[in-house]
Amino acid sequence: MTEYTTDAPREPGSQWYDSEAGPLVRPYAMTGGRTKPGPTGVKFDLIALVTLDPGAVGTDDDAALGPEHRALVDLCRLETQSVAELAAGADLPVGVVRVLLGDLLELGRVTVSRPVPPAQLPDERILREVIEGLRAL
Repeated sequence: MTEYTTDAPREPGSQWYDSEAGPLVRPYAMTGGRTKPGPTGVKFDLIALVTLDPGAVGTDDDAALGPEHRALVDLCRLETQSVAELAAGADLPVGVVRVLLGDLLELGRVTVSRPVPPAQLPDERILREVIEGLRAL
């Protein structure tokens, strides 16, 4: 068996990693080739808030999860975070994080709070009138 080192000359394609970047794992390998988060078809907005489920805090079956799943769970243990924050904290592409969060949601490890649609937000005019009314008191 031939060993390759970073100093030794090598044939093209004989080394599967870049010596400066480290081992390369393709995103599809982390998600098992999946591109959508679970069979439920949940869509995770970038600003959706992810919280560790209180019932899942005491579970010790983290060994059944992959390292990327565990990294997301660890980030959620600290505080509630958005999908974008989790992707940045885990140093993973957002698409991969969405698929992994779908797995964690199905396992009951996390809960997701959807952002309020703009149509359901209060009208700015009403808020200004409330502020003016409070100032008048």
